[in-house]
Parts: sequence; structure tokens; C-alpha cells
Amino acid sequence: MTALHTDRKNIPPAVQSCVLAIGNFDGVHLGHRALIQQAKEIAVAAGAPLGVITFEPHPRQFFQTVAKPFRLTLPPMKQRLLQEMGVDHVFVLPFNRELSSLTGEEFIDKILVQDLKARHVVVGESFAFGKARSGNVQTLEKANDKFKLTIVKPVLSPEGKRYSSSAIRDLLRQGQFEEANKQLGWSWQIESPVVNGDKRGRELGYPTANQNVPDYVRIPYGIYAVRVLIEGETSWREGVANFGVRPMFKIAQPIFETFIFDFSADIYGKNMRVLPVRHLRPEQSFSDIAALTTQMKEDCIDAKAVLKSVPTFMS
Repeated sequence: MTALHTDRKNIPPAVQSCVLAIGNFDGVHLGHRALIQQAKEIAVAAGAPLGVITFEPHPRQFFQTVAKPFRLTLPPMKQRLLQEMGVDHVFVLPFNRELSSLTGEEFIDKILVQDLKARHVVVGESFAFGKARSGNVQTLEKANDKFKLTIVKPVLSPEGKRYSSSAIRDLLRQGQFEEANKQLGWSWQIESPVVNGDKRGRELGYPTANQNVPDYVRIPYGIYAVRVLIEGETSWREGVANFGVRPMFKIAQPIFETFIFDFSADIYGKNMRVLPVRHLRPEQSFSDIAALTTQMKEDCIDAKAVLKSVPTFMS
């Protein structure tokens, strides 16, 4: 079980001296995985625990407070993916004014050496850190008397392209889930609690589980064939979801509304993971409720056909 640490100043001695991979790791994509796998091999050879340092909130959110939603993974999903890779410890550094003001040298001395007592540090060759990104791999190399250092070159796809969180975000914004998932190494999904809605779906005969997703990268508005995993369950269910602002009813913020097939339990407050499989159609407005419900019935038929034809996903 991966241990989560959010207070770097109170790290138990037994947890210190890890082999540490450092990065934002948003998406934990195939490039990130190659770096972490190299750190894992070093840790195994040294008989040391494997740790990952990441930052929360994402530095981009700290510096660009009005940035459009862009996250591929929020902390629970990121930790789950790292656990699946065999990471022993995840150190989440609060990215705040104090941390952002540290120079590269101060980050090394105060965090890597003093607080975590790093044994071996593993980073990508373009890794930058510290105030105004003043620290880089050359800064880390100068600290070679304090810990060992491994610099990992970018990992390329079979097409010769570098794996990139930004590129994957662009694919998701275009609804290109298959290609995005290939680059991630897992099937992208959102995760958040089920919240109360206006019960309009229930009135129409299609009760939905509603989720707010303000930080996630925005996929195209519209109707999706989806798979869902409800907190406390181990098997994925199937359904059809609407993501958007419901043009007939004009809600303020986009939400996920999922109609789960053959399901009627109360799951308010539970976390739910929703995996979009395919974009069926854009959002649209209808002339009346009857036309809307007719289309919803057709959407369910279409979603079931898609889900029957699409192979089991990567979790």
C-alpha cells in the first residue's frame, strides 16, 4: 500500500532515504511511467524504498489562478496510479508562496537533503524547479556529494514523438480518447463525489448521478457511452452520460450527468469514476420534453451498442 505524506517536516526516519522520482506527473503517462520505472529499478537494486515527489496544487494553478481547467488527474487518481506502479511513498509538497520562493539550491538543501534525506534522485532532463525555475539538472549535478542523481532522457512513442501531458490534454479536448489512452497507458477517467442535482432526469425517467468536475480538462460537450465505478464496488457498470451545460435548461457550470443502466441505488456523496468510451453526439436543444426523451432513449440504445463492441479498458 502506498503511503501518502503531506508534511515534509515530520517524515518518519524509516521513510527517509528513498530513491526519489520528482515531477508533477499529471496523467502519469507513458513518459512519466518510464522515469518512475527507472527509479524503481534503482530502488530495488539498492534495497531502498521508492518515493515520488509531486506538488499540489499543480504549479500552473498556483501561478495562473484564472487558467482554464486542465488537470488530467487529481490527487486520488494520481496516487492510485502510482500505487499500481509499486511506489512505496508519495510526498505531496504543498505548492504555496513559501515553496515557490525557494531557489533551486534552497529546494535541494531544505527539502531533498534536510527533510527527506534523499538517497538517489531521478528526474527528466528538462526538469526545472525553484523560484523562477532557477534550478535544473545542472543544479542537481552540483549536489552530487549529497545524493546520487539519474537523469532520464525523454521517452518517445513508436511514431517518434515525445509523450506529453499537454499533447494528451489536446487529444481529450478533441474527444480522441483512444489515442489519448494509448499515450497515457491507461484509460482516462474523471473521479468526484456524486452531488444533488435538480432531479430533472428522474422526472423524465432517466435518473442521473451528477458530478462537478471544475479542475479536469474539458472534453467536448455532449453525450457519451461510459463505464462507471462506484465507491465500494469492484465491478464497473455501464451507462450513458451528458457532459455540458444542458442548453434546454442553461445551467451555469458544466457537469457530468450519468444514467447508469439497470441501477437505482442512492449513491449521493459517494465517489464515482466515469470513463468516457466514445462521444456519441454533441449537446443540443430540443423543441419539447417529448423530443428530448425520445432522443435519450436512442442515446441509451447507441451507448449499449458501443459498449458491447469496445474491448475491456485499462483501469
